[in-house]
Amino acid sequence: MPSRFPLRLLALLLFAVCAVLLAAGLYIQHVQGIEPCPMCIMQRYALAVCGLIGLLAGLHNPGRTGQNAYSALLTVAALAGGGVAARQSWIQWYPPAVSECGPGLEYMLDSFPLTSALPMIFRGAGDCSVVDWTFLGLSIANWSFVSFAAILLALALYVLRRDKTGT
Repeated sequence: MPSRFPLRLLALLLFAVCAVLLAAGLYIQHVQGIEPCPMCIMQRYALAVCGLIGLLAGLHNPGRTGQNAYSALLTVAALAGGGVAARQSWIQWYPPAVSECGPGLEYMLDSFPLTSALPMIFRGAGDCSVVDWTFLGLSIANWSFVSFAAILLALALYVLRRDKTGT
């Protein structure tokens, strides 16, 4: 794999995929009107970090030590995002009696001045246990988990192949 697909190409592909996934999330939020919950926002941050690591690695085109450093950072970011996505999926499958994600958008705007509500809105306002959108039977949190798992799998395959071929 490394000999066929240079690291620079794979890293920039990771950046492009993450950018498309983030754009899809923003489309769902701003066009379809589905507000993200705090866990969704955390997953977006993790995905943005994965994409930025891909961009930096693609522009840098590091040697072996740099590849290991980028791989470690990518692993941490993808595990963090995947962990949040797994927890949100669990909450969606087994919703708690009381929401664990905080108040909704309408409540915040009614209860707080705009200067206090804006930071809370940026952090996310939806209920993490609610499934507002599905594709092929999976929620956004489920797809997020699949995406982070795919990033980790691709990274593992790259590292294993790189170590096997010695390049």
